[in-house]
Amino acid sequence: MAMRAINISLLTKRRLTLGNWLLRMPTIISHGVAAVAIGKVFTPERMPARFWLLSVVCAMLPDFDVVGFAFGVSYSDMLGHRGLTHSFAFAFIVGCVAALIRSQGTPRDRKTWFIFIIYFFIVTASHGLLDAMTNGGLGVAFFAPFSNTRYFFPWRPIEVSPLGLDVFFSSPLPVLWSELKWIWVPSALVVSASQIVWSILKR
Repeated sequence: MAMRAINISLLTKRRLTLGNWLLRMPTIISHGVAAVAIGKVFTPERMPARFWLLSVVCAMLPDFDVVGFAFGVSYSDMLGHRGLTHSFAFAFIVGCVAALIRSQGTPRDRKTWFIFIIYFFIVTASHGLLDAMTNGGLGVAFFAPFSNTRYFFPWRPIEVSPLGLDVFFSSPLPVLWSELKWIWVPSALVVSASQIVWSILKR
């Protein structure tokens, strides 16, 4: 089964040749952890629960595409896993909707709304960026719906996690250790560093 890899800029470009859906990704919880880290960098203020809930949901939402397997959608299709819902276009749409939901019950301000669109876009896009750093599965269709070409980063240290829970629990330790090392610990360090920077800026 051939798969051609071409380095372009900082990405590795892969054409789709694999139809097996039982391939892997960072666990859904780790995407939420990354979202919280991004949120802590975004603002030092005490944010309402709605903000954090939206952040975590945005980061996890792209994996909603796995429901397509139940309807016969192939992994390599644009609507398949790591396809359209992992794209920058999808992240932008989700960012707009999330910013609108966040603003409910608060005074409307275009500048603030735009800032939150960018924030929720980054949080949603972080899902695909992490998936592009895994060592298995197909790449990420960052530019869907305009292109279904899949991409990986050249540096891919994250051990992929099976989509099937039975497969994951048969050998969970390598995946958990990899995500602890490459997602949880860096997220904690980023949060700690950001808190120090924010405290200095507030003086």
